[in-house]
Amino acid sequence: MRRGRPSLHRAFGEPLAILAGDALIVLAFQALAGAGDASRTVLPMLLRTIARGAGMPGGIVAGQAWECEPEVELSSYHRAKTGGLFAAAAVAGAVASGAEGSVWHAFGEYMGEAYQVADDLRDVASDDAELGKPVGKDAALGRPSAVAQLGVAGALQRLEQLVTSAIDAVPACAGAAELRAHVSTESSRLVPRKLARPAA
Repeated sequence: MRRGRPSLHRAFGEPLAILAGDALIVLAFQALAGAGDASRTVLPMLLRTIARGAGMPGGIVAGQAWECEPEVELSSYHRAKTGGLFAAAAVAGAVASGAEGSVWHAFGEYMGEAYQVADDLRDVASDDAELGKPVGKDAALGRPSAVAQLGVAGALQRLEQLVTSAIDAVPACAGAAELRAHVSTESSRLVPRKLARPAA
């Protein structure tokens, strides 16, 4: 279930769900190609960035492949599975606006890893309604998890470290202070309600 509805593979079967995922990845490249001459100078960099975030050796495909291994180094898994996607989004956004993209990579990678640690926490400390999908799936499927490796307290500490690192990695730019404040506020919303610290 996802947000109260059957997930795609339950509603239409695994073959169509896998094809839909493949099609959505290809659609990202179609959207970029449709930009045509207007972005001729940045298009090659955008294509490389998104391909890296989606593929191998450090993108979503690589991260999902880690789930097939008997042992996984947690940070490498999180950086590939989710960090690669977030880093690609941060870099691509900068490149599309005409800014230097590489300086945003660390910010995106930290944010992606933080999001994945928060997701691991939600998988054990939320309920189906709060999470929008069934809880307990990481343990049931034997997936690598920050909670399994670090415990709840350790995972919360790791989340705080990653959010701090992401905030510190925001490059000097217009609106940097606002972005840092926004990251701090939004990251607190990722923590399950029953683990959230009371407001001071």
